[in-house]
Amino acid sequence: MHCLRMIMTIFLVLVCSQALAEKRVALVIGNSAYQHVPKLPNPDNDAGDMAGKLKDLGFEVVVGRDLDLAGVRKTIRDFVGKLDGADLALFYYAGHGLQVNGENYIAPIDARLLSYIDLEFEAVPMNLILSAMERETRVNLVFLDACRDNPLAVNLARSMGTRSSSIGRGLAKVGTGIGSLIAFATQPGNVALDGAGRNSPFTAALLRHLGKPGRDITRELIDVRRDVLEATDGKQVPWDNSSLTGEVVLKPSTTQGAVVPHGGGAADNAAELAYWDTIKGSSDRDLFDAYLQQYPAGAFVSLAKAKIRIIERAAADEAARPQTPAAGGLPAATEQVAALTPHTDSGLSGPEIAEPNRELVRAIQKELNRIGCRAGSEDGLWGLGSRRALEQFARLGKVELAALEPSSDVLERLRTQKARICPLVCAQNQQLKAGRCIDIKREAKLPEPSKTRSTGETPAKKAPSNTITAPDDAKRKSFASCPDSAQLAARQTLGRGSGRGRTAMSATHACGRIFACARAARGQPWDCNWR
Repeated sequence: MHCLRMIMTIFLVLVCSQALAEKRVALVIGNSAYQHVPKLPNPDNDAGDMAGKLKDLGFEVVVGRDLDLAGVRKTIRDFVGKLDGADLALFYYAGHGLQVNGENYIAPIDARLLSYIDLEFEAVPMNLILSAMERETRVNLVFLDACRDNPLAVNLARSMGTRSSSIGRGLAKVGTGIGSLIAFATQPGNVALDGAGRNSPFTAALLRHLGKPGRDITRELIDVRRDVLEATDGKQVPWDNSSLTGEVVLKPSTTQGAVVPHGGGAADNAAELAYWDTIKGSSDRDLFDAYLQQYPAGAFVSLAKAKIRIIERAAADEAARPQTPAAGGLPAATEQVAALTPHTDSGLSGPEIAEPNRELVRAIQKELNRIGCRAGSEDGLWGLGSRRALEQFARLGKVELAALEPSSDVLERLRTQKARICPLVCAQNQQLKAGRCIDIKREAKLPEPSKTRSTGETPAKKAPSNTITAPDDAKRKSFASCPDSAQLAARQTLGRGSGRGRTAMSATHACGRIFACARAARGQPWDCNWR
């Protein structure tokens, strides 16, 4: 038994020393002191703290802080030169970044970006770094805390005029090669917060959770996401794309050996199981959609699809259920466990995030109806109809939205829209006039008086039985109380469904005058005239 313990100890020491001997290279850039737009408070601190963290985890770190264009390019070149023979590469960036035509750019501190041409000469495409990493290194980690609300992007959009729709908010989603993971401070197309402390919410969470002994990077990012959600009251949701083929453990525990298994097998299954345990008790559909995208052939695909159907049915039932007024006369708000918060049955704990505020949802529905994108009843319940209305607004207004969910940002965008966006659609018996749908009125037409014909003229054909003849003066006086329109008389006299299955009918109005109605075929509108 004593010999067995000695053998196991020697084995663990060898494995850990092998893991520690692997070559790790990191590039850390933080830009705060921008020369032509307001300075950012945190990226310089974020970069310095992240560099120290990575050095403690065994990385050879190339650091650049407050870099102009020449400095950014030189620092990237130094980093790429160290990638040869590296087992693990990491890139971290904090500062201004922007997306144009779906490609992401780093903004150096001397950038102005007053025109589209400036983009090529004053910004650095992030793909320059990512391509070099994927070409040289088998495992790559990228962390982008560069989604801040960017005045440089505003300058560029203003100079481009009608082409400014190609400039998106925040950063664009990035495709990854095999063995790479890219983590964003917030979801693609959205902007992140700087925070009130020393570090941004995203970087602060990374510093807390990266490098926990024996912890896989995927699991660490779940903890990061929870912390950021809690710190920003649900306004910011960190996002990641991954094509890793196994676990990546930045700091091995004394009972865990390999840092980066390069096959699938049990390690990949463990990551999938950990992810499923985190979301299985949630009622947020987006989490299960993300699971299906991450593990299209996973062990829980059927359960994820079933859970999505259950969530959809529950949303439909909630929309159909009458709301109970609260003490203030408004519908009582309901709360649910938000995205990324596991159910208590999972054995995990996390911050609870409230369901979207009903007053916020009601305000968004009101604005959607105002601009013609029919969201239906303004009941404060975010259902399929509201999502479709928001989707129609985004499509017709050429607005990029991170998700079709209610938020204060969505409300602000709607309120800034003064003119109607969605086209007005009128019913079958209505017509569009002066921007409004009005009922189509059909007035009865009296035939022209018959002309006197000579005895030598050919007798005219017998008029059909339903020919309309003008009433004589006596009848006109007696019909003075009749409506001018036979259509109106028909609506006042006949009940709904009276002419079902028929193409012609007649009746007598309460004023004593007879009207006749006809239509070309069943299902077509009636055309009524006085007799």
